[in-house]
Amino acid sequence: MAVDEFSRSVQMGLQLSKRISYGKDKGSMIVPKVPSMKKSLSSCSSSSSLRLPENHRPTAPMVYAVIVDPSVVDNPDICSYQPYVYGHCDPPALVPLQMHGIAMEVECCLDTAFVTVTGTWRLHCVTSTACCDCRIAIPMGEQGSVLGIEVETPRRSYSTQFITPQNEKDAEKVTNTNNGFLMKGNTYMFKISQVDGGSQIHVTIKWSQKLLYQDHEFCLSVPFTFPDCVLPVVKGTSNKEKVILNVNSGTDTEIICNYSSHPLKETKRKSGELSFSYSAVVKKWSTEDFYFSYSVSSQDILAGLLLQTPSLNDYDQRNMFCFYLFPNRISKPFKKEVVYLIDISASMQDDPLEKSKDAVINSLSELNLEDSFNIIAFNGTIHSFSSLLESATEEGITNAIDWMHNNLIAHGPTNLLLPLAHAVNMVGKTGESIPLVFLITDGSVEDEKDICNVMKDHVINGGVNSPRISTFGIGSYCNHYFLQMLANMGRGCYDSAYDVDSISDRLPRLLNNASSHVLANITIDALETLESHELYPFRIPDLYGAPLIISGRYHGNFPDTIKARGFKADMSAYEIDVKVRKAKGVPLDRVCARREVDTLTARAWLDQNQQLEEKVAKMSLQIGVPSEYTHMILLQGDKVKPTTDSVLPEQEYLKLENRKIMYLSNVSVGFGNVMASVDNLPPGIEEGKLNEPAGMMMQAAASCYGVVIDRCCCVSVIRCCSQMNDQCAIALTQLCTALACFECLNCCCEMCDSCGELCR
Repeated sequence: MAVDEFSRSVQMGLQLSKRISYGKDKGSMIVPKVPSMKKSLSSCSSSSSLRLPENHRPTAPMVYAVIVDPSVVDNPDICSYQPYVYGHCDPPALVPLQMHGIAMEVECCLDTAFVTVTGTWRLHCVTSTACCDCRIAIPMGEQGSVLGIEVETPRRSYSTQFITPQNEKDAEKVTNTNNGFLMKGNTYMFKISQVDGGSQIHVTIKWSQKLLYQDHEFCLSVPFTFPDCVLPVVKGTSNKEKVILNVNSGTDTEIICNYSSHPLKETKRKSGELSFSYSAVVKKWSTEDFYFSYSVSSQDILAGLLLQTPSLNDYDQRNMFCFYLFPNRISKPFKKEVVYLIDISASMQDDPLEKSKDAVINSLSELNLEDSFNIIAFNGTIHSFSSLLESATEEGITNAIDWMHNNLIAHGPTNLLLPLAHAVNMVGKTGESIPLVFLITDGSVEDEKDICNVMKDHVINGGVNSPRISTFGIGSYCNHYFLQMLANMGRGCYDSAYDVDSISDRLPRLLNNASSHVLANITIDALETLESHELYPFRIPDLYGAPLIISGRYHGNFPDTIKARGFKADMSAYEIDVKVRKAKGVPLDRVCARREVDTLTARAWLDQNQQLEEKVAKMSLQIGVPSEYTHMILLQGDKVKPTTDSVLPEQEYLKLENRKIMYLSNVSVGFGNVMASVDNLPPGIEEGKLNEPAGMMMQAAASCYGVVIDRCCCVSVIRCCSQMNDQCAIALTQLCTALACFECLNCCCEMCDSCGELCR
């Protein structure tokens, strides 16, 4: 696991940093203990998975020196006597660099936050006569997605860009090496090469993330907890910390601030908008994540429709609109028929299944007495708690929990059509309850398109009695676009946990939100009077316990006021007047980009529509958001320094030459991995390796073993050795010793990890 490897590398780096001397006054640097994290008082502190200091996992943007040769570790300003260290670090050590300034600007619009972090770090741990690679870590908040990165060093500059496959063919000097990977805790990491000791590294990072909505509050949580070891040691260093926060709710009603983790000063207030700032010279960097929560004042369902005209360079010259509904604080609950579909294939063994069971048990306890439910466990076949829906009495729930503990055992393959068809045929018969189907899975199957077509007949034209399908995907092997398409068809909700640790946070939230119906079968009358329109998602979901936001493109004109309609819990019609306004201060193209890209990608996957794929690619390039049909690349440029006899200004010589292009991996989720599901591989994010094999000899060893790996492995060799005589055993031992000198043994061991089970 990359997390474990990262933790070991940082621990080694902290030990190495003890070699650094800062003069007589400071002596040797004492590596501080990592402080324990205190939980925020805010109700939105659900991103605790990001804050695991005991694993040295980044809890804020960080830069690390990648140390292979420990003898280069020294103070670049003061030459000191250092005992020579023989050998090298394997894996390379990671020394957290000292930070000399940090600024963060956050723009909250509707349900999305755009975060820009600018910081300066110094390579304080490498002598001025040496250089090393540096690794940059970007921990992001809820559903975080990297939008752009810029890095400046004295010798090089780096910037990211999205390109299409066609651009790749035309691009020159493309390096196929994947630089970067996504680590647990939604932390993106990538590397820059050959930074001189003592140099300053200026980094600007941009990402987007979702605002949580809990207890009728919008909650922002940004990783902003810096360990003590990044505080500059030299006296007289000015440590400036700055935060700017802008909030635009998209409404014209008052915003109520509920909680802030940092001492923000209000700089602007008007209807639907707030601005804050915080700036200080600090003795210690921020020791807690940045939290902010606010609510929009309303006792009833709050609705609005925002309009925006396209820019001149927009690939789609249709006008844009965004429609939102915020749930009210007091609403009568719907009577529900709930069916939980739980994947019990072999890949769900241990934590995935146990955490899923715990979430379902908690959801059962929230049902009302008039509700009914059933539980269907599935692998290659289905196993039902009951042949009929059971009343949500205390006795019924207790029996269901006992049944789950006794019967939910992970084994077998995955079949999704059978349990889905069984569930949708079980609900929606009485017409008195709203039917809900929850699908929890970690697998991908070959007949996903057929499943969508079958489910379409059940959910498209069924009215209020039509099953609401909500889906939850675990890991990266399931097809998340298939799960999104099912949820879109069924007017339900979708969420995911790409690493197992986050199941406990995200699955209960999905089950709670999708069980808290406020308004069903929502329609907007003005859409039918437009010349044409396109919705994202293509069906308007129901209003649950979280804000409903849909966007679209259109030709025609909206009136000043439109009407939105739906059904309340007593099945009576509900109508609300919606004011139409221009989107002042709300960049709809950026706010809605992620939603539109996901919707169009799911449709392109289902219909196998190349035109839609090209449309998504254009949107990705124009707005700068990741997609399945574009790649993020890192552009590296070398700076040309002026000669001593030059009379031109220095900035005239800082031109980018010898441009190098590197792919940044893992910025999209893919369309699932059927073979991994067939093989029942356990779920989890497909993390890249933290450290690539270093040196030509390691590459040669990897190449050599790549030829023979299909024919032999360590387990097979050991079996063979048991039949050898003493002379052969001695000869093999000498050969292994020689291979170890060239680090081939490490390569062999890594490859044999993947084939050991097969050999056994």
